[in-house]
Formats: sequence, structure tokens, C-alpha cells
Amino acid sequence: MKEKKFSTYQIVFVAVMAAIVCVVTFFRFPFLGSKVHFANAMCLLSGMLFGPVLGGLAAGFGSMLYDALFGGYDLINCLITFVSKFLMAAICAWIAFGGKDARLVVGSVIGALSYVALYMLKTYIFQRFVHGYPLDAVVVTMGSKLPASLINAVFAMIVAPILYAAIAPALRRRGLLEKLRK
Repeated sequence: MKEKKFSTYQIVFVAVMAAIVCVVTFFRFPFLGSKVHFANAMCLLSGMLFGPVLGGLAAGFGSMLYDALFGGYDLINCLITFVSKFLMAAICAWIAFGGKDARLVVGSVIGALSYVALYMLKTYIFQRFVHGYPLDAVVVTMGSKLPASLINAVFAMIVAPILYAAIAPALRRRGLLEKLRK
């Protein structure tokens, strides 16, 4: 069986995008018990540019790196972040990869909303079963986090396709987009 290897272009671009995801996470502000940030747009963009696997790796590693180095999260939470951001980018890519504008928008909407669902599920499980809070307290916590999560999602849904439309043609003209997607 032939082993699939990543090219140097792919490794470098994924590493650069992971760094961008990590750095962009610093640009945040508190809102209704949560934080609104711009990293989700970069996670969706990763999926659009690199496809499900490489885009998911860039989104997952970048977000996990932020949580591990600057977010003060433990290993379990960092791994949950990796998986949920990976899935966000991968779901977006599965729908939008190589697609037209309408598919990019649909991919970003479904990718962003899938992340909101995963984040709410994580919140529920941790609040209810790890911390043992009563259901009414869990519902209040989830309700306080949902508005900021939806704002993050809507921002990402709008910004990611716009950034893709601006960046992809330049990468395509240089032949880099094809190298990234092999």
C-alpha cells in the first residue's frame, strides 16, 4: 500500500495557517459571559483553502496551540478544541472544497453551526457530568454562551467566503492552490 506523504508546500502552508489561527484568537472581546473572536473565520478559511484533512489540521492545531499556550486549558480541553475545530474546518471543506460561491457559503454556514453545536455539547457535558451542576444551572450557562457563539458563527460565515474569494485567485495564479490540494 502506498503511503501518502504531505508535500513541503502543504506542511508550510498548514503551519502558517495554524499560526494565523492562533494569533487571530488574541483579537477578542468579552460578550455575555463568553468571548467573541475572529479565529472561527480563519478555521473555515483553512478548510476552504486546504480541504478537509489539511484544513482541519490547520484549524485544530492553531486553536489547540492557543488554548495550550495562552488559554490555560488542560490536556483534555486542548484535545476537545483540536477535534471540534478540526471538524468545523473539515465539514466546511467537505461541502465547499473546490466549489462555487454558493457552496462556499453553505459550507461556511454548516461548518460554523456544527462548531456551535459541538461547543454547546461540550458545555453541557462538562457542566452537567464533570462538574455535577443541576440542569437549570447548566441551561443558564449554555444560554449565556450561546449568543457569543452565534455571533462568532455569523461573523465567520460572512468573513470566510470573502477572504477565500480574495486569497484563492492569487494562490491559483501562482499554482500554489493546486499544490496544496494534491
